[in-house]
Amino acid sequence: MRKPIKTLLGMTIGLLALPVIAACDTPTAETPTQTPTATAPEVEQPPAVTPAEGTGTSDTANRTIAEITSFDNSFSTLNTAIEAAGLEDTLNGDGPYTVFAPTNEAFEAIPAATRERLLAPENQDALVQVLSYHVLAQDLPASQIQAGEVETISGQSLNVEVDSGTQAVNVNNARVVQPDVQASNGVIHVVDQVILPPGFTL
Repeated sequence: MRKPIKTLLGMTIGLLALPVIAACDTPTAETPTQTPTATAPEVEQPPAVTPAEGTGTSDTANRTIAEITSFDNSFSTLNTAIEAAGLEDTLNGDGPYTVFAPTNEAFEAIPAATRERLLAPENQDALVQVLSYHVLAQDLPASQIQAGEVETISGQSLNVEVDSGTQAVNVNNARVVQPDVQASNGVIHVVDQVILPPGFTL
């Protein structure tokens, strides 16, 4: 008798479990798939443009005259001469100054033997005399340059000529090839020749 009872009990349990299984198998409502929002395509930004060093007034206006000549390779010989003459402190000072600055090519026009003697330590006084003859103790932009004599910090005067038609400026035997390089303590006018004081010999 025990076997039929077990069988009947098993069938009863099985019948009772069917609704539970059926309930578990009932599909649930699917969660609606969220449609992704459209995003604007990324626009590639152009690379930043860095201005070339040494171009434009803004690149030099915060530097002293001595700093400009030391940074600009076209003034490397002039910078060497300024250092040999001990004029860095002067041209780093408050000023204001106007410098007629010879380029490397201008110095190369001087015979090599003369350049060597001029830069020799024993001729420092002569070098100071020559460089001081390129410097005015005032801020003189090109728009204010007038024909006539202007005194330099050497105590000797330069002769300035201004062409009324082209406004080209000559200083003694030198021509201004680039005016108005603005510095924090004055202005530089680039010239194509080294300007020697009257009667200067070495």
